[in-house]
Amino acid sequence: MKAPKWSIKNAIGFILGPLAFIGIAFFTDLKPGEPAVTYTLAIALLMAIWWITEVVPLAVTALLPVVLFPLFGVMNGKDVSATYFNHVIFLFIGGFLVALAMQKWNLHKRIALKILMFTGTSPARILLGFMLATAFLSMWISNTATAMMMVPILLSIVTKLEEFVEKKELSKYSVGLLLGVAYSASIGGIATLVGTPPNLSFARIYQIMFPGAPEISFSDWFIFALPISVFFFIFVWAYLYFIFKPKSTWKKLDNAHFKNEYKALGPASFEEKVILIDFTLLALLWLTRSGIAIGDFTIPGWSSLFPNPKYLNDGTVAIGMAIILFLIPSKMEQGKRLMDWKTAAKLPWNIILLFGGGFALASGFKESGLSLWFGEQLSGIADFHPIIIIFIIAMGMTFLTELTSNTATTEMLLPVLAGLSVAVDINPLLFMLPATISASMAFMLPVATPPNAIVFGSNRITVMQMARTGLILNIIGAIVITLFTYYWGSSIFHIDLNVMPEWAH
Repeated sequence: MKAPKWSIKNAIGFILGPLAFIGIAFFTDLKPGEPAVTYTLAIALLMAIWWITEVVPLAVTALLPVVLFPLFGVMNGKDVSATYFNHVIFLFIGGFLVALAMQKWNLHKRIALKILMFTGTSPARILLGFMLATAFLSMWISNTATAMMMVPILLSIVTKLEEFVEKKELSKYSVGLLLGVAYSASIGGIATLVGTPPNLSFARIYQIMFPGAPEISFSDWFIFALPISVFFFIFVWAYLYFIFKPKSTWKKLDNAHFKNEYKALGPASFEEKVILIDFTLLALLWLTRSGIAIGDFTIPGWSSLFPNPKYLNDGTVAIGMAIILFLIPSKMEQGKRLMDWKTAAKLPWNIILLFGGGFALASGFKESGLSLWFGEQLSGIADFHPIIIIFIIAMGMTFLTELTSNTATTEMLLPVLAGLSVAVDINPLLFMLPATISASMAFMLPVATPPNAIVFGSNRITVMQMARTGLILNIIGAIVITLFTYYWGSSIFHIDLNVMPEWAH
């Protein structure tokens, strides 16, 4: 049996990963008396190199914490294992099961044709349509849930386009579409306090650290963050279109094709109708589960009808709506249900393990104190101009959350930044705001955000494509956040660079 062929990239990763691991783990001491900090960084670097160079399947690299964390005393083996299954994993599983049911009964084709008839067939308009829908939804619901809803529809449209456009010509454009959904899910989430967990973490930690500070209300945050979201959205749309646009125009493609195709599908079957109702209910339940606070007014979510609303999460909803499909009998196939295990077995378990690896790594960062160590390193930049400090914070947080949970990292670093701001006599908002927004701006790796992992699960995109595209956006994002925080944020929150507010002392 022949050994699998390795590329130069694989060979470099195979050698460089262990060398970096050994160099840091055995010849470096980041925090004397706390070896777990050093070991965690060594393990994280090994995983990062292997994920980028794909020495072994990504899911296998994601399993490294199960072995290395207990071995090097970073975390208990039981605790590491527990991080691989949680409500986000079940959100992924439940959403994917509903998506598989849509594909089984060809509902995705019907939805795809409807969307194409509505948006038109220009590559730029299709990309803009998907990104707008994803960004808007992500302002109000989990970016994971949004990506979970959008990706199956996107893939079905790509499949439909393959009938009219050459596969080779379309493959590059489809990468741009997928990245557009992943990135706009993150960009939309920063616009509101409820859009992504780090935003809510900031609001809570800010009040804890500075009880006398004016409250950051929903409208305050929205006025500050929406322009950042809109500006960066436009840039990312233009950038992705420029990089991934098809070389030739799609002359063969017009709306008549899609109208004829839609008519050819005939009337919707019982199975399609039920799955569409299930899918719509799933989306509505995701949208309305939690209450939305607008100033002093709160629109209650349906979860408040239950004795313990906090017990319910997006994963609960996803699994519940997926189970229903296993119960309803099919009219077209007698003796069968709308969903069966043969179809469910097509779940991308490799992506589920990839998620788990990211969660385990994030837990290691928090448990070992490595996140805190990174925060402490920022204290050495106190002599720089505030705009340079903001940029360093934005860049540091952006690249750190490529490998860690953005919520866990935000909660670890914001108290450190609050203390640093007091030490250097600068308004804490100038440090805490960019760190919070940057936590949602990691675009390089599949493990950086759930939307990145979800689009990677389509198997139509490589890690290198995502890393190469995301690197530019990471840097541009940090620049945008820096400038908006320094100029726009100072105006919105009445920040005087020369005066330290009384409540911060």
